[in-house]
Amino acid sequence: MSPTAAAATPPTFRHDDAGTPEQQWLALPDWDGVRALEPFGPSGARRLVVVAAHPDDESLGAGGLIATAAELGVPVEVVVLTDGAASHPGSTSVTGDALAALRADETRSAVTALAPLAGVHLVGLPDGELARHVDAAVTALVAVVGERGPDTLLVAPWRGDGHTDHEAASVVASTAAVRTDSHVVEYPIWLWHWGTGEDVPWHDLRGLRLDDGARAAKAAALAAHASQVTPLSDGPGDEALLSPSMLAHFDRPHEVFVTPRAPHDDDAFERLHREVEEPWDTPTSWYEQRKRAVTLAALPHQRYGRALEVGCSTGQLARALADRCDHLLALDRADSAVERARAAIAGQQHVEVRRATVPRDWPHAQFDLVVVSEVGYFLSPLDLDGVIDRVERCLAPDGAVVLCHWRHPIEGWPLTGDRVHERWAERTGRPPVVTHLERDFALVVHAARGVSP
Repeated sequence: MSPTAAAATPPTFRHDDAGTPEQQWLALPDWDGVRALEPFGPSGARRLVVVAAHPDDESLGAGGLIATAAELGVPVEVVVLTDGAASHPGSTSVTGDALAALRADETRSAVTALAPLAGVHLVGLPDGELARHVDAAVTALVAVVGERGPDTLLVAPWRGDGHTDHEAASVVASTAAVRTDSHVVEYPIWLWHWGTGEDVPWHDLRGLRLDDGARAAKAAALAAHASQVTPLSDGPGDEALLSPSMLAHFDRPHEVFVTPRAPHDDDAFERLHREVEEPWDTPTSWYEQRKRAVTLAALPHQRYGRALEVGCSTGQLARALADRCDHLLALDRADSAVERARAAIAGQQHVEVRRATVPRDWPHAQFDLVVVSEVGYFLSPLDLDGVIDRVERCLAPDGAVVLCHWRHPIEGWPLTGDRVHERWAERTGRPPVVTHLERDFALVVHAARGVSP
């Protein structure tokens, strides 16, 4: 852990404060009302991914859960976001780089004690600065979860723990969960140090009873983090950061998790459109110009009555589609994108731009043409399936759906353009009537049989 945790809002605390005694916690009657966490039952997760803000968080907050998963044969992945190099800023015996390397070795040993077959992913972001690297952390975590989100329990530090890195780790896990369809729970660590019973979200708490094997494995894992539980040396600044009174909170016969009531907002596209006027240089890029031309040329009919564009960004493709439609509805989930798209098509009364998050805000109308261009991989896999199903229901019998996607890796989301097209082909009842495939992008038109360009 970092030696001093200063949250953006109260509480503030130091690791060497006296803290709340464990006996005071155990004496609270509220424990009787805490419901059980049942993570791996018949309808539970088939995979566990534990997120740690720092090396040792995984053992402190979820070591028993990891050991329990291993006992049941549930695959485990541990993702440690920061390098832990700032835990002893006043040390005269070890540099930050050396401490980071030491803590990486300790983490591998600790995870092996908990789950010998678990994967360990050390992202290595700066300790104490995770809030500045949320996007990089989300990218790393999504890569671990992949398309297995619905089978995955994602476990991360509690958003109310009072440590800025823990709050940022909660944002990372929540964002990754939304993008991958994972279920997420959070574990408190510093709450037990600075808090009282009034600070605990008791209604949202879930408890996991640990058997003797899980408790022993957790104790071994904590001992493996020697740089945190014992002094680095006798010199100043090398003291143990986790005192016996702090460690007593993690010797309980149970672990505690919080079920968050709502995910953090995933505002990546709003930030992108707010900070960059044309995020993909769509008006002037030759790639974008050529792709629009290929898209328009692939439309089976010369003109359409009602058309829908999903994910219009700044409206450049909408402007081009407007000439081929009697009415066009363009959707985007970012307010800044909607504002720019409206400006791009100003004066064209038959074009409407609307803020919408799909598939949740799907329009109630029938369409002759639906265009899904460069947006399918920015949906979670289940949301993409939902979009496909809604397109199938709203598309006119002789209508067409146009898919066009970049074919290179998409950082921060689990799907690629090719996977979007594969999933679409698996769910649609309309065969492809146009297929255009090249190194950078793929374009497919699905339409009723007998419809051709």
